[in-house]
Amino acid sequence: MNLSPSASIVAAPTAVHSAPAAFSPPWRLFVLGLVLFIAASPALAAEKSTARATPAEVAEKRSDLKELRGQIESLRKEMNAAEGKRASAADQLKEMEREISITQRELHHLSGQRSKLQATLKNLGDEAQALEKRLDYLHAQLENLVYRQYVQGNPDALRLLLNGEDPNQLARDLYYLGAIGRARSQMLKETETVLERKKSLAQDMRERAEELASIEARQKEQHVKLVAQREQRKVVLERISSKISAQRKEIGNLQRDEKQLAQLIARLNRIIAARPPPRKEKAPPATPSEKRPMSRDSATEIANEAIPEALSGSFAALKGKLRLPVQGVVTNRFGTQRQEGSTWKGLFIRAQVGSDIKAVANGRVVFAEWMRGFGNLLIVNHGDSYLSIYAYNDAMLKQVGETVKGGDSIATAGNSGGNPESGLYFELRHQGQPIDPLKWVNLR
Repeated sequence: MNLSPSASIVAAPTAVHSAPAAFSPPWRLFVLGLVLFIAASPALAAEKSTARATPAEVAEKRSDLKELRGQIESLRKEMNAAEGKRASAADQLKEMEREISITQRELHHLSGQRSKLQATLKNLGDEAQALEKRLDYLHAQLENLVYRQYVQGNPDALRLLLNGEDPNQLARDLYYLGAIGRARSQMLKETETVLERKKSLAQDMRERAEELASIEARQKEQHVKLVAQREQRKVVLERISSKISAQRKEIGNLQRDEKQLAQLIARLNRIIAARPPPRKEKAPPATPSEKRPMSRDSATEIANEAIPEALSGSFAALKGKLRLPVQGVVTNRFGTQRQEGSTWKGLFIRAQVGSDIKAVANGRVVFAEWMRGFGNLLIVNHGDSYLSIYAYNDAMLKQVGETVKGGDSIATAGNSGGNPESGLYFELRHQGQPIDPLKWVNLR
């Protein structure tokens, strides 16, 4: 708000301040309150602006993301071609489990959008109430100012001087009448601004309410779709479960699956090593009243995200401080013998279907695809050749290129890939070699 009226009052002539006894206490208290009101009145119509990524930066990151996803897609096709040379009963689950994961990711995304919209609507409602109170206050003050000006009248300075009025009292009267006029003008301007903001706010609320209704309708559609997909998978799984069980017990199959994973890790490490290190950027702080576009384009979302600290070489310092990615019971440990032969390269944590799986540290998703022997498989790059691997997921909530923070939900536990138990298969790898996750986590 323009503070010029209050500034003028503070800069009053010395004669005004030299004779305080010449005007009544109520009048003086009113003027003092008026001064404080003008000085303290907030500019409700001003909206905070935050720094945004420049178009060039957004385009660069979108291109970088497109290139990364293109490389991963090429890698996926090569894997599929290699896997096509041998048949597996679990392959019949592949497309269904991929679709279930995609549907759940969409539901998760819609749920996040719905929560943001509800919070936005609440903030808009709170602001609307505050504007109503402000309008009531401004109307009351305007009525008071109009009354004061009516009581005081609009005396002519020359006439009062010729009538023999006290010059000091005349100066005070004229000065405070001018202050009242300026304050009234300022209040009228603020009232107009508040009314314009209230109109804009009503339009925002209508748009957000329509968007919320659309999201809720899409959620219902996706939920119906998910139920049908799960039922279809259940029928197929019941038909081929005995074949899957028999194939899982074959040592050759296990060894081929492990070799395929090792080859995937090696290829991912080469892709990561060939890419330039990501630049750190400070993300602007968000404000409750700030309107952010809810784009479904993950490239745009990633372009506005800060690069995780773990990608700058801090993952090694987290040894002994990580948390297990899912709540459950560790039933198989690193290095112990497997029934099918070989040894466990990670942990199997038994957990209920749908349990949240969280990233163990900051990083970036470099693989999120169905893979024979591991079902829905998600891999996060933490920098310095450290990778975390999450397998048998019911749903993968993140896509290739998305950055994650430690503790973010990235998947849900399940038994994809024909695994007999629901849970999570979890590995940590450094420079392509598996390392014992239990030496990195704090179980307390």
